[in-house]
Amino acid sequence: MNKPVVNIAVRPLVEYVFRGGDLDGGFRTASALIEGTRAHQQVQRQYGENDQKEVYVSAEIPCGDLLFAVDGRCDGLLAGEDGMLMIDEIKSTSGDLALITEETYPVHWAQAKCYAYMIAKDQGLPRMRVQLTYVQLPSGERKQFRQEADFAELESFIHEVVRRYAPYAQMLRDHRKARDESIAGLSFPFPAYRAGQRKLAGAVYKTIEEKVSLFAKAPTGIGKTISTTFPAIKAIGEGHLQHLFYLTAKTITRTAAEEAFAFMQNKGLHLHAVTITAKEKVCLQDEVSCRKEDCPFADGHYDRINDAVLDMLSHETLIGREIIERYARKHRVCPFEFSLDLAYAADAVICDYNYIYDPKVSLKRMFAEQKGATALLVDEAHNLVDRAREMYSASLNKADFLALQREYKGVNTGVYRAAKAVNGFFIDLRKETDGPHRIDRAKPEALLALAEEFILEAERELASPGASGDAGERGALLLDAYFAAQGFVRTGKFYDERYVTYAEVSSRDVVIKMFCLDPSHLLREMGKGFRSRIFFSATLSPMSYYRDMLGATPEDYTVSLPSPFSREQLDVRIHPLSTRYRDRERTKEALALLLRQTVLERRGNYLFFFPSYAYMNLVCERFADGLPAEGIRMLVQRSAMSEGEREDFLAAFDAANEDTLVGFAVMGGIFSEGIDLVGDRLTGVAVVGVGLPQIGLERDIIRDYFHEQGKDGFDYAYVFPGMNKVLQAGGRLIRSENDRGVLLLVDDRYLHPHYAHLLPDEWNGHESDPS
Repeated sequence: MNKPVVNIAVRPLVEYVFRGGDLDGGFRTASALIEGTRAHQQVQRQYGENDQKEVYVSAEIPCGDLLFAVDGRCDGLLAGEDGMLMIDEIKSTSGDLALITEETYPVHWAQAKCYAYMIAKDQGLPRMRVQLTYVQLPSGERKQFRQEADFAELESFIHEVVRRYAPYAQMLRDHRKARDESIAGLSFPFPAYRAGQRKLAGAVYKTIEEKVSLFAKAPTGIGKTISTTFPAIKAIGEGHLQHLFYLTAKTITRTAAEEAFAFMQNKGLHLHAVTITAKEKVCLQDEVSCRKEDCPFADGHYDRINDAVLDMLSHETLIGREIIERYARKHRVCPFEFSLDLAYAADAVICDYNYIYDPKVSLKRMFAEQKGATALLVDEAHNLVDRAREMYSASLNKADFLALQREYKGVNTGVYRAAKAVNGFFIDLRKETDGPHRIDRAKPEALLALAEEFILEAERELASPGASGDAGERGALLLDAYFAAQGFVRTGKFYDERYVTYAEVSSRDVVIKMFCLDPSHLLREMGKGFRSRIFFSATLSPMSYYRDMLGATPEDYTVSLPSPFSREQLDVRIHPLSTRYRDRERTKEALALLLRQTVLERRGNYLFFFPSYAYMNLVCERFADGLPAEGIRMLVQRSAMSEGEREDFLAAFDAANEDTLVGFAVMGGIFSEGIDLVGDRLTGVAVVGVGLPQIGLERDIIRDYFHEQGKDGFDYAYVFPGMNKVLQAGGRLIRSENDRGVLLLVDDRYLHPHYAHLLPDEWNGHESDPS
């Protein structure tokens, strides 16, 4: 009987077995000890004519009931003068080579010895040399270590490595067998499909099957979470996928995904679903500090993490924040890093967009074969446009480098000079700039070069012994500026005709920003390699705009589904009061009166959405002045609310409330999308204004750019993003087949054909108040 085969590359195999030590909260350079292309090329160019580079190797290693098919690519295979072959494993660092000894990185020896075994076995060699070559960048200085081993030693070594990995591999194999059997018997977890659900689920499955992407407008109430996760899970059972990522912009929509997986588990599904929570939220300490001196979970984290992962995945399936924290305490590991390790092994991962799309924090250990068997389910995809602009933009400011110049004078000459050079660039820029800002389409090459020099000097200082323990403000200031410079240089590599560089100049500071105008190309690039991308939202409208901005290709599918609710459920009223900035003082009393009349008309729970906090507070005061002494309670959103305060705000919308409750909130904020106040928990919604972003430099730059591309720049910069906020806010009202409510749209522009055309069909046939 043939043994089941486990396919694994050398690198993840040895990294699993040999990792150990502390979760280093000190500084690690971005380029430290990675297979840097420059380092490889520098070394490989000096190989002899009989030497080989990038040699593919493989071997089959039996272990118990499993057969491991291990492969990889060694950096160099060198022919010695005595005829003995030598593996050369190249690593690069920007740190001090003097700090690296022969014993520093056993994982590197393990990688090289595995390659040596494969070559020796393939060529029948009795003995091999193994060499580690460390290259310091940018100097090119090298440090090398060599060992020799006979074939028996190498064979024993790799068999021991595989033996130590085998329990994890066996657990995953047993789990996947149980998973696939459970999926085969899994039916749609509701008695019947809602209107549109079957069509959406079918479109998702077909998209995954055909390895393309889908853009789906799936209105509120259709059940889009189950309609996307269920077919993706069935695709796992059919062998089209091994993993899926459910990507969200907000914590509250993550909860909906967790509930969908839990519901399917209750129907028999056996699947590992992991939720990644931000480090600041999941940290078990009072303050986030990953130094082992400050955190017992960081001290020796890697010595315990493999047992923690094996324990978790052997006993749990739905792995949310509370469960991760419980096991993290049990095994004394960092819960955030624990969740990342679990994510690589999980069948489903629920997380923020940035773990896939943001180059600063994306899950970089995903290999090409993993991506090819992974689908991305992008919830509330309308949010990804502006989030992507943020991810792919970067800025630097003068004040930080002036402060560093002062702090490091007489302390570190290299950091002082590098910071002074950057500060000098900003001084010259200020002299050359007339007015408060300056816009340039060219990449800021001079500043990027200075930022790279600063990065190198900062790395040397931060990587020096004792630097990570510097508790002073100087060390923190340097680290912050280093990461800002890294982000700036990284963004510079993306810079093309879709970017603009602008500077804002004031008496106090100078800020320069590389601003991504059109993120579609980079979203497409970051999504490359994944089998399918499913973008869905209730407000993916107009579809042509979102296909354009989210990086659709001609082969990708589109589906737009009608609302499952009847028009009779929603009483839409348009009130043509001007809410333009110039008219707000003039119309504030009429608006407050309108809102008071609405809540006095019928007892219930109401949400009133405004385009800004200032406008909301202005009207809120007038609204309160004319209220009766009893019977109406008010809640007002604040700009910074804790999770508990948000939960209390929503919990107040209770169907059993005896008094009328009125919540004042802002469009585009935490209460305007992703929340479900079903039935009598919400009686009415007012949307004040058409949601246009505040006129400003960045929005005007976006407008001008798309105008140059032959598109309606004002729509792309202002109207489409604004009306999306309107649709999201209004969509809070009708969440189920039994909901009824009144929707007030307050602005004269709703009667203009251009804006009216952007409203959903079910909002048409409204009443219009001519006053």
